[in-house]
Amino acid sequence: MNFEYFLAKRLIKGAAHKVSISAPIIKIAIAAIALGVIMMLVAISTGVGLKYKIREKVAAFNGHIQISNYDNNASEISVLPISLRQDFYPKFKSVEGIAHIQAVASKGGIIRTEDTFEGIIAKGVGSDYNWTVFQEYLVDGRLPEYSGKLNDEVLMSRLMANRLQLKTGDSFFSFFLKDDNVYTNDENVDQLQLPNQRKFTITGLYDSGFEEFDGLYLFTDIRHIQRMNNWNKNEVGNFEVFLNSFDDIEAKSKEIYGKTLSSLDTQTIIDKYYKIFEWIGLFDFNIILIIGIVIIVSGFNMITALLVLILERTQMIGILKALGSANWSIRKVFLYNASYLIAIGLFWGNLIGLGAIWIQDKYKVMKFPNPQEYYIDYVPVYIDGATILLLNLGVLVLCLLMLLVPSYIITKITPVKAIKFE
Repeated sequence: MNFEYFLAKRLIKGAAHKVSISAPIIKIAIAAIALGVIMMLVAISTGVGLKYKIREKVAAFNGHIQISNYDNNASEISVLPISLRQDFYPKFKSVEGIAHIQAVASKGGIIRTEDTFEGIIAKGVGSDYNWTVFQEYLVDGRLPEYSGKLNDEVLMSRLMANRLQLKTGDSFFSFFLKDDNVYTNDENVDQLQLPNQRKFTITGLYDSGFEEFDGLYLFTDIRHIQRMNNWNKNEVGNFEVFLNSFDDIEAKSKEIYGKTLSSLDTQTIIDKYYKIFEWIGLFDFNIILIIGIVIIVSGFNMITALLVLILERTQMIGILKALGSANWSIRKVFLYNASYLIAIGLFWGNLIGLGAIWIQDKYKVMKFPNPQEYYIDYVPVYIDGATILLLNLGVLVLCLLMLLVPSYIITKITPVKAIKFE
């Protein structure tokens, strides 16, 4: 093995310094490996980053899993209340992997100004609400504070504020139905009760990039929703559950369902927004497709380089065979050589690729031309060490497996013809 390794090093040095056909071919093969690694790293980091960012935004508005009454499941509006006195609140001790649980309530309404109006869903939240994610989306003002007395502070989206021609610090009137399901006893006329009127003040503006949510949700004190619905302070619309790991969402949803009352149901954000998650599920297929194509192209470049190197070293192969070297021993010399060249390509590919990913993560250089189509204005990136390691090992192993076939040509070379070969 030491002899084979030594001979492989001599081959590499010879190809690098000697003016030969193989020298430019080897450089092209190394460049192809490096470029392929860069493309794969970028494809994985951007695909995974975008997927993580989108599902993070959906979870910010809904939690990973929602616990609600069966009758509320198909509606964004809280109809039937749930008691806060549950075994799983405020800590879900019977199920592992729960990061946080919070109580919320929603009610449909209208904001009217002198010039225009907008339909909204007022999402009532309390002191248990996790504002961590919204801190990133806050573009003006501050987040509301609901841990003290009932107040009129609201968090509005910048999109909604622009439509209503409002800004941070402005006050406005909103109208809510007293009870969406209570009608008069008149058999001929279904007349809703007079609406509630509330005056709110904008303390902050957020921009998540999700027009579907930004154009609809207004965050207010949950006690306003409770009062308008004639609920007591221990009644809420539903619970939002956040998990430590998104990958466990289906299993945890079933487990939570089994740990709650029979009158309650659980729904994951994957089920609630299946079209969005079906779309981002295609990212995985695209990543796999790109990786497959790049590995095949890189492998064929290495096959070409190895074939040229074998043909150029035919005389040496013949001499080694004449001296008694076995076919597999000679093949290993060229495979060692190919491994070294692949390693060089991997080194430069990782250096450039990871450098580009770091720059994008820190400075957000690449922007989307149409942010509304991707729910974010810049290209998010994410990659972990395990993925990088598996990618490099995969490229190395697959390329070497592909090179076993062309190296078989060495077994067909006869010493007599090879020594005469020019």
